[in-house]
Amino acid sequence: MAIVEEKLIDMYRVMIRIRTFEERVVKEFKAGHIPGFLHVYTGEEAIAAGACANLSPRDYITSTHRGHGHLIAKGGKTDRMMAELYGRETGYNKGKGGSMHIADVSIGILGANGIVGGGIPIAGGAALSAKLKGTDQVAICFLGDGATNTSRFHEGVNLASVLKIPIVYVIENNMYGETTPISYAANVPNIADRAIAYGIPGKTIDGNDAVAVYEAVLEAVTRARKGKGPTLVECKTCRWHGHYVGDPQTYRTKEEIDNCMKGDPIKRLREKLIKTRVLAEKEVDKIHQEINEEIEKAVKFAEESPFPDSQKALTGVYA
Repeated sequence: MAIVEEKLIDMYRVMIRIRTFEERVVKEFKAGHIPGFLHVYTGEEAIAAGACANLSPRDYITSTHRGHGHLIAKGGKTDRMMAELYGRETGYNKGKGGSMHIADVSIGILGANGIVGGGIPIAGGAALSAKLKGTDQVAICFLGDGATNTSRFHEGVNLASVLKIPIVYVIENNMYGETTPISYAANVPNIADRAIAYGIPGKTIDGNDAVAVYEAVLEAVTRARKGKGPTLVECKTCRWHGHYVGDPQTYRTKEEIDNCMKGDPIKRLREKLIKTRVLAEKEVDKIHQEINEEIEKAVKFAEESPFPDSQKALTGVYA
């Protein structure tokens, strides 16, 4: 099934929004304007954009510590996200959550998560609720290669398979769980090969190809909406930065990082759009200009927003 041109353009716009947001937060973080740790999504934009292009605002996602891309692709507002990173009251979590805990339940974003694999049971619960209520909603659980070696993965996927709940596990295999290569941590060539043990479909694709991601997730989401249960979609990609901003990356060679950047998913989609005459060069440039202006306004919004009132430190928290 061919993707309509509007969908391709929307996916490209989302990818540019993610890349521009991430490049700017790295700059602001290094300038000392953003506190805490920062794990950026640069280089993996095709996965979030391609996967979330199959969802409606009613559908659910759970995210990871590297979650800015997922949140933007699902419809998160860049000004409120930026304010949250700045620790300001106008942020999604009123400045209390920071980079790893942004959520917006109104559009199905059930939260980023600082715990490896922490989103697996949450997404499972959301998908189970959809099944019990008889809606056509689905959940996408974004997780990294490192999370696939946790007990949460086995228990969560096994239960999802048994109950046939409407969930898609999108595995972002960027080849490293923090500093540990997946080739060391798992004795299988493709993580999606594990799907056979749960009696569900598994597919491994090029995670830097936005169209391939869209099509694979479309198939999985369609299957889930029909009540046929979960699917594992493994997207092979690579991260441009280290595990966190400032990571010296002594465990990677310069050649490896250079090769990683040569597979730039944005460049690939841009060339496809221009070659197929979906967009002209000047139209592509206009998208970049509009997104640059949006992110500039987001930074201004964050800088001008107040810090949370210390008297409200314990409001809006679980306990």
